[in-house]
Amino acid sequence: MSALDNLIGVFSPGWKAERLKSRLMIQAYEAVIPTRTHRAKRENRSANQLTQFGGRSLREQARWLDCNHDLVIGILDKLEERIVGAKGIIVEPQPLMKNGAIAADVAKQIRAKWAEWSVSPDVTGQFTRPVLERLMCRTWLRDGEVFAQLVSGTGNGLSPVADIPFWIEALEPDFVPMEKTETGQKLCQGIYLNDWGRPTRYMVYKNLPAEGMRQGDTKDIQAENMLHLKFMRRLHQIRGNSLLAGVLMRLSALKEYEDAELTAARIAAALGMFIKKGDGQSYPEDSAQGARELNIEPGMLFDDLRPGEDIGMIKSDRPNPNLETFRNGQLRAVAAGSRGSFSSIARNYDGTYSAQRQELVESTEGYFILQDAFIAAITRPMYRTWLKMAIVSGEIEVPPTVDKSTLYSAVFSGPVMPWIDPVKEANAWKILLRGGAATESEWVRARGANPDDVKRRRKAEVDENRKQGLVFDTDPANDKGDTSVQEKKPGKEPPESPGKK
Repeated sequence: MSALDNLIGVFSPGWKAERLKSRLMIQAYEAVIPTRTHRAKRENRSANQLTQFGGRSLREQARWLDCNHDLVIGILDKLEERIVGAKGIIVEPQPLMKNGAIAADVAKQIRAKWAEWSVSPDVTGQFTRPVLERLMCRTWLRDGEVFAQLVSGTGNGLSPVADIPFWIEALEPDFVPMEKTETGQKLCQGIYLNDWGRPTRYMVYKNLPAEGMRQGDTKDIQAENMLHLKFMRRLHQIRGNSLLAGVLMRLSALKEYEDAELTAARIAAALGMFIKKGDGQSYPEDSAQGARELNIEPGMLFDDLRPGEDIGMIKSDRPNPNLETFRNGQLRAVAAGSRGSFSSIARNYDGTYSAQRQELVESTEGYFILQDAFIAAITRPMYRTWLKMAIVSGEIEVPPTVDKSTLYSAVFSGPVMPWIDPVKEANAWKILLRGGAATESEWVRARGANPDDVKRRRKAEVDENRKQGLVFDTDPANDKGDTSVQEKKPGKEPPESPGKK
């Protein structure tokens, strides 16, 4: 208690009591007291204020590293592979009949049209759907957000794909001006909001400002026609920030350090030997004969030393033997801040099966979180709008026996956790399946395949083998000794079983 507190207590005991109470509350947590060794940094700005102040800088720094830093390129490549994958997000339509069964014919129509439309879904006609999804995913992670306009209808100069008038216009975050904020019009960082903070319209440049076009040439896109996927860590955040925001300084410093180490190693590799002249008394008077050239070759014997001269070797501690250890420690910190795995980022796969699987399991959950966010903001609304346009245009016929409330139902799946030891994984799934704890579809999806496609191809293979009289252990009937599935050859009867006449 200070003299000031006692003085305040004379005039206002209640005020004094509140001051003492507040002081005790502060002292209850050591972290809130700044000291010489603890700076107690705080952040009291809103998420939108932080984005307004540093969002563009973070975006541009991440783009520079994506162009010039191999580690960042590898991080984003791996995230692309684990979130979207080579085949893109797989969509399995699940419409139901009114009796609860799967509407197989309608699902087959949808799959066929979806595959055909996926060949060229964007307005530019340059990308397949998997390529477009990977580019959008990379933009989202690197820049912090990505936009996509849902374009439908005719008369816009676009040719329908698979006879369905629907396209995707993917947009980088530069197309939505972050600097445009007008409180009176409820415009915040290029997005119009209602009283609840829900987007109603988006202000969009018709051309990228960086390409020299007129920056004032904008258009408004209604929220129902715009997809917005953003990376955020706080509520009420309108625009997204780069996934690498927390590790940008470490990545940039690591690149500069590696460049310095590489330069030092190159200098060390170029160093050779030197000739020590000796002191003035031992050095001969006829030494001033000009510079000498020495042609150094492997295994050479140099015997041209003059009196008083000696050969010295320049020693170097490069390459630095501790570089890899230090680098791996930094990459572990980068993995912790980027939802990645150290092994994938560092390309270091040393360790036991158990250790690798534990790391894979933990990192896969982070990939699934990002995958779920991508599906929720991009793939699912894109698929539902596409299906609506496909039905309206008459390319998909829905019989009256289908339950209309389940028409847009589908299973969305991306890359799954890869198998480290396929034999152990397969045996584990077999035990789960036989014990009733899993389904065949789950097993197939665990390998990143489509259950319907697998069953269709398996049936075609088995039927063709039986037709040709081929016997393989891939047909379960052959494993049980069932010869009824084999085609009888002329003049030969199948052998009788022992004991049967």
